[in-house]
Amino acid sequence: MQRTLTLTRPDDFHLHLRDGAMLTGIAPESARDFARAIIMPNLVPPVVTGAQAQAYRERIRTALPGADFTPLMTLYLTEASDSADIVAAHRAGIIHAVKLYPAGATTNSDSGVGDFDRVRATFEAMAEAGVPLCVHGEVTDADIDIFDREAVFIDRVLDPIRRAVPGLRVIMEHVTTADAVAYVRGADRGLGATITTHHLIINRNHILAGGIRPHYYCLPVAKRETHRQALLKAATSGDARFFLGTDSAPHADPAKEAACGCAGCFTATNTMPVLAEVFERAGALDRLEAFVAHHGADFYGLPRNAGQLTLERQDAPVRFPEKIETGAGPVTVFDPGFPVHWRVAAG
Repeated sequence: MQRTLTLTRPDDFHLHLRDGAMLTGIAPESARDFARAIIMPNLVPPVVTGAQAQAYRERIRTALPGADFTPLMTLYLTEASDSADIVAAHRAGIIHAVKLYPAGATTNSDSGVGDFDRVRATFEAMAEAGVPLCVHGEVTDADIDIFDREAVFIDRVLDPIRRAVPGLRVIMEHVTTADAVAYVRGADRGLGATITTHHLIINRNHILAGGIRPHYYCLPVAKRETHRQALLKAATSGDARFFLGTDSAPHADPAKEAACGCAGCFTATNTMPVLAEVFERAGALDRLEAFVAHHGADFYGLPRNAGQLTLERQDAPVRFPEKIETGAGPVTVFDPGFPVHWRVAAG
């Protein structure tokens, strides 16, 4: 049995750090293990200009004094987004992608896109300048079942966009269905997908069977077990189009444990040990490094990290903190629901 695993230091290609007291409290949880992260722009108000992204990046750096961690910023796409500003911010190295939220799809997405024809020119400018588009892939129509919204988005929105703007590089973020996996595998170029830690582990029964478990509730919501199995197969396959984006999304416990609780799983604290356990159980521990440290960097055109991270396997299950205390309130750490025997070695 393998006892140690040394990897290229990983990246997180989908991360929520929030702002203010929450940022200060939870950012060290990601910076401890990850070298870089694509930072989501859905603050209130959202990060929509290059200047705002630059200011947010400085707030993140201030919250992480001395940390070896690089925030890779994104802009929030709206129907009023300035294409010239997007391209200029990308050329200046301020941003690495633009995020598309369908209006009302998830947390703080009210300013997102409702009419996709109104952002066609922006997509064309992004394609010409090589700016990647990160996509929250769900429709928001009230008549579409929440468990079908990803598959419908592919057919109604994403595929038409990619056909109309074939040069646009797209990342389907936090994919949750076999439909999305098949769509990525059917693409010849320009399409990748992130898979979260929690979607490799939970299905919709974990949220609902035997009682509602708010700390497993996320958007896109976890689907049937057959879809989870498809995600696991994709993540452990070695296919370079699939890579880690945790979508670690902190909310203070009172906001999660409420009559109308917030969506999001906070996985930053224990993602790497949990993933080692998942990949080991799948007989694919040798493919973990590529999933967390190679595929995403290659897709984004970034150099692979020079540093390393070592994981150690121990006989007794590892105990992780149940909560992270922040100035914005306690945040519950994701519980995979099974023993984890891997831990990050002390550096």
